[in-house]
Amino acid sequence: MLIVDTEKCIGCGVCEETCAFGAITVEDSIAVVGDTCTLCGSCVDNCEVEALHIEGGVRKGDTDLDQWSGIWVFAEYRHGQIAPVAYELLGIGRQLADQRGVPLSAVLFGDQVLEHANQLIAAGADTVYVVDHPALADYREDVYGRVLEDLIRARKPEVVLAGATAIGRSVIPQVATALGAGLTADCTQLAIREEDGMLLQTRPAFGGNIMATIECPHSRPQMATVRPKVMAPAPVDPTRTGEVVEVEVPEELLQSRVEVLECVQEEGENVNIQEFEILVAGGRGLENEKGFELIQALAEELGGGVAASRAAVDAGWISYPHQVGQTGKTVCPKLYIACGISGAIQHAVGMQSADTIVAINRDEKAPIFDFATYGLVGDLFEIVPLLTEKLRETKGQ
Repeated sequence: MLIVDTEKCIGCGVCEETCAFGAITVEDSIAVVGDTCTLCGSCVDNCEVEALHIEGGVRKGDTDLDQWSGIWVFAEYRHGQIAPVAYELLGIGRQLADQRGVPLSAVLFGDQVLEHANQLIAAGADTVYVVDHPALADYREDVYGRVLEDLIRARKPEVVLAGATAIGRSVIPQVATALGAGLTADCTQLAIREEDGMLLQTRPAFGGNIMATIECPHSRPQMATVRPKVMAPAPVDPTRTGEVVEVEVPEELLQSRVEVLECVQEEGENVNIQEFEILVAGGRGLENEKGFELIQALAEELGGGVAASRAAVDAGWISYPHQVGQTGKTVCPKLYIACGISGAIQHAVGMQSADTIVAINRDEKAPIFDFATYGLVGDLFEIVPLLTEKLRETKGQ
């Protein structure tokens, strides 16, 4: 929280002028902080009378950065298995750790999960910290948060990565707040800057209209959540060896005010577009709900699934589980055919990792052609039926 010391504030207006978010105004010669404040700290740095400070924040010089070392991956465990996103994070984590010359570690919480630790080592981890306790059988944010915070404080990793899943988006912000650490959510790219070892965290910003690269220069650990299917998992090597560390945590950290009565998996529409190796996606160019009949026919001939852009979902032409993009699902199929989709950043971040992208659009200047493997400029209502028919003929032969 940004705090204004009213006794020191002289109402000079420098903070108001330097705030990029318009979150500060000067009223009656006193700075007033609005709801749009992002705690970036720019106003604090520019206040000559030191009338502003961030409560609970970490200022430059407060943290000895040299004490922090190593890359950590929070290996989410659910429904009796390690979540696939953990292996994707180990893939990018291995690259970051090798570049920094530091070990890669995984953190595994749950009940009777020790047997799964070697899977994480085979996927690239050098060390796996296991907290195996009946109190961790069900996810409870307060318990998971306290245990993870305790581990981080004790071992001081410089980077902590987690999946941008329901659990990751719940517990990681809590831990970051407790540690006074920087956190970037829903990253689509991670890299290390060679000059100083800074973690560069890239994610869509301003409604997905630009890609922003974020740094956390004055706090540790540097924390980021990554959307599933954005990163490629590292090849599994069963011969890899590593260290499994069983961690005992104080009982008071395992106490919770929450009691989990039952865990029930949602019974919704039976479709998971992230599981398909081939996806045919439709967008605004389909014009109406009937346009998806063409998409469905092509997908069936290819043995794939049907996906959609947000515009098509918002129009009510197809249900939300099919949506790809920043506000939908991230997919990484071998083949992605985009029909009538312009290719705005909001959609691109959800499918640009596909091995092969085929774009069909009548607008030759559509952004999707900038990153498509193959582009077909023309009327999708002519091209898609021709492709479908050609596939049927080939199968018949």
